[in-house]
Amino acid sequence: MAGKISLLAVALLILFSVPVAAPPLPGAPDCRMFPADNVWNKDISRLPVHPASAAWIRSIGFDSDLHPDFGRNRSWGIPYNVVGSQTPKVEVQFAYADESDAGPYPIPANPRVEGGGDRHILIVDRDNCRLYELYDVARTEGGWTAGSGAIWNLWSNALRPNGWTSADAAGLPILPGLVRFDEVARGVINHALRFTAPHTRKAHIYPARHHASYSMDPALPPMGARVRLKGSFDVSSFSRRNRVVLNALKKYGMILADNGGAWFLSGVSDIRWNDPDLNKLKRIHGSAFEVVNTRQLRNGN
Repeated sequence: MAGKISLLAVALLILFSVPVAAPPLPGAPDCRMFPADNVWNKDISRLPVHPASAAWIRSIGFDSDLHPDFGRNRSWGIPYNVVGSQTPKVEVQFAYADESDAGPYPIPANPRVEGGGDRHILIVDRDNCRLYELYDVARTEGGWTAGSGAIWNLWSNALRPNGWTSADAAGLPILPGLVRFDEVARGVINHALRFTAPHTRKAHIYPARHHASYSMDPALPPMGARVRLKGSFDVSSFSRRNRVVLNALKKYGMILADNGGAWFLSGVSDIRWNDPDLNKLKRIHGSAFEVVNTRQLRNGN
């Protein structure tokens, strides 16, 4: 009997450790946010704590609040666009052309653009499952310009060339790391999220491909550092929707993707968000997080 229980336990362990691909986007039912064995979709709740965790957490902000950088207002958060293969593609002139995918890009006639200084445009081609992301976009009399741009095959685990930026400072995709209302309403987020920190090091770790700092201070985190909410943190006092976000932060964590506000958690603006409820996430401080050692974590294994 003991042997049977042991085998059952092993089977359950294997079952629940198998990565599950993130659900498709509304409007793009055939497109998931990368394969199930992509690092964005891997459970990191049992990985060891990184040796530099305490120092990196302090540098980001031990007493700083978790800040949901999204809400009902369209200027809060990063929107995305879904298009079809019939959408005309346009040329984009890049400031960082040597690290950008040339395109062309299927920018719709009236795209949703992120407010604020970063002015991202995120576009999913639902027919070809391609993700197009642009940073610092502007429409001029001569056409479209951007700081940088990246094109991702959502069915592929391929990374950008090492040393290349994307539409994000860390050379990562943006859309797969956003908190989306449809997932929260569904009751589960099964992928890592994206966050920013005020100061980073001149270094990046997998899956990041790029950094944006001149500091060699080892107390600062590199781009790509993955942080999780401590398993011991009690989430029972939070609303059901907030618990969905917090449980994802325990199981999948969040990846440092850009320089910005301390613990700014990225999401998609949506009129269905309850802003006063989201603001309750600010009760959580940096001290509730720990950095995960992802040294062995790779796409495809």
